[in-house]
Order: sequence, then C-alpha cells, then structure tokens
Amino acid sequence: MSERLVGIEAFVAAVEAGNFALAAQRLQLTRSAVGKAVARLEERLGTRLFHRTTRSQSLTEDGQAYYERCRRALDELDAADAAVEAGRHVPSGRVRITAPELIGRVRLAPLLMELGQRHPQVAFELAFSDRRIDLIEEGIDLAVRSGPLGDSAVLAARRLGHQWMGVYASPAYLAAHGRPADMQALIAEPAAHSFVGYARETGPHPWQFNDAAGRVVDFIAPSRFHFSCNSLEVAAMAATQGVGMARLPAWLVADAVAEGRLQKVLEEPQPFGYVLSAVWPQARALPLKTRVVIDMLAERLPLLLDAR
Repeated sequence: MSERLVGIEAFVAAVEAGNFALAAQRLQLTRSAVGKAVARLEERLGTRLFHRTTRSQSLTEDGQAYYERCRRALDELDAADAAVEAGRHVPSGRVRITAPELIGRVRLAPLLMELGQRHPQVAFELAFSDRRIDLIEEGIDLAVRSGPLGDSAVLAARRLGHQWMGVYASPAYLAAHGRPADMQALIAEPAAHSFVGYARETGPHPWQFNDAAGRVVDFIAPSRFHFSCNSLEVAAMAATQGVGMARLPAWLVADAVAEGRLQKVLEEPQPFGYVLSAVWPQARALPLKTRVVIDMLAERLPLLLDAR
C-alpha cells in the first residue's frame, strides 16, 4: 500500500474513531504509526487537518473538507473491491464474524467449520459476545444478533429464524411445588414458586411473554429470582437440578425434555421468541465470502432452532 493511501486511511480512521489510539486499534497499527502517518499527510498537503489539545482533537476547516472527499474516495475503493469479490466464482478471504456467546459456540461454530471444509480458501475469525459491537468501527464483516434491530442507514440484515422461549422445570421440582394450570395461575401465586433468571451486563432480565393480543409483557421481575447468572447453560442446569423454573430457549433444552430431565411447565397464549438476524455493513456488492456464510446460516439455522 502506498504511503499516501496509508496516510489517508489513518486520517479517516482518526476522524471516525475520535482519537489516534482508537484509530490505531481499528487499523491494527500503533498509535505512534497513526500519528506519524497523519503528520506526513499534513506536511505533504501543507496544512493542518486537526486542532489538537492534550484532551481533544477536532477538524480544521481544511480537515473537514479533506475528510469528506477522502471518505467518498475510500467508499469507492471499498465498492470496487466488493464488486471484484462479488464476481468471483470461488469464495476466498477472511470473514470476521461476531455472535452471541451461547448460540455462537453451540450452533454457529459447527456450521462454519463445515463451511470452511467446503471452501478451504475462506478463513474465519470468530468473536462471541453478548455485547453489541459496532461493525463499522471494529471492522466486522458479519454479525448474528438476537432481538429487534434498530433502523440503520449503514447496515443490511436478513432474518435467520427465532429463538423460541419456554418455561421449564424438573419433574422433581413440579412434584414438590405443583404445576400451575396456566399463566394466570402462575401470576396469581408467584410466591409459591422459585425462579431461575438470566442476568446480562445491565442486570437480571425479566421474563417476557406475548399476551393474548400479541403484545410483549414483562412477567416475573428480577427481584423474585432465587438464582440468576449470565449463562443460559447454567440456568438450564439449575432448572434440571430442581432449583426452580427457568425461562429458556427451546432449542437449548430440547434434549433434556426428550430425555425427561426437564418438562415444559405451561403453554402460552402465543409463542414468544427472539428474532435472530444476520447483520452486515451495507455495500453495493456483497462479497462472495460473506454471501456464502449468510446463505448457509439462513438455510441451516432455522432447522437447528426449530423447537417450541
């Protein structure tokens, strides 16, 4: 890559990341390398692009105008790369993917290992986290996300299926505490039962259901959880061991239900689930390496999640 283009990429990354340190992470360079690249660019142009203080940086008037043109130029280069990639007959290159930890590890990783054997020229870099990552800022090609998606002018999406939820408990727990006849019975006497919860970074998450009209309602507040953790696998284990009722993805406990270690506690007025989506940065032409991943997930994931 020419020094001129390196300087332009470093400058654009510094503008969009907000500082040289984050730009360096994004470009996988040192902070010093980014700073020197921008300094050489300013020297070549004969103007200052940034107002810098010890605490902040902002664009000069020349810097703002130069950034807008550089951003358009880099977008055109990205579109040219994507168009060439989209025209390939054999997918190749590295695909960086992020997904929620559990579904990524248990469902997504085996599919990608299979896809890698089918397309040996494609390399995968996987990062599993329940944190929502900025795909553009962190250079991610594809994300699998659970739940509703916000409006975005820079991201595209494709639905992959649902994670259907249910309330489950062990036969021993139900023998000791009784089985509520329906949701109304459970709502009427919540103190008669123990509940296992799932906790995110922001704290325990309430159980959610669809009511008869299809509206999402919260039920069983986190304050009623007798046991909670940030692992759905551990929550399922707790339910299996009789700790209490747990709100769990049906696909996760399908084997335990089939083997009689867990039972579905009640039927709900309408099934409740979280939509799973593939999300990627919007591009004029989707690279073939990314397209084959999305197509496989759209074909195979719904079957792996189809348990209610």
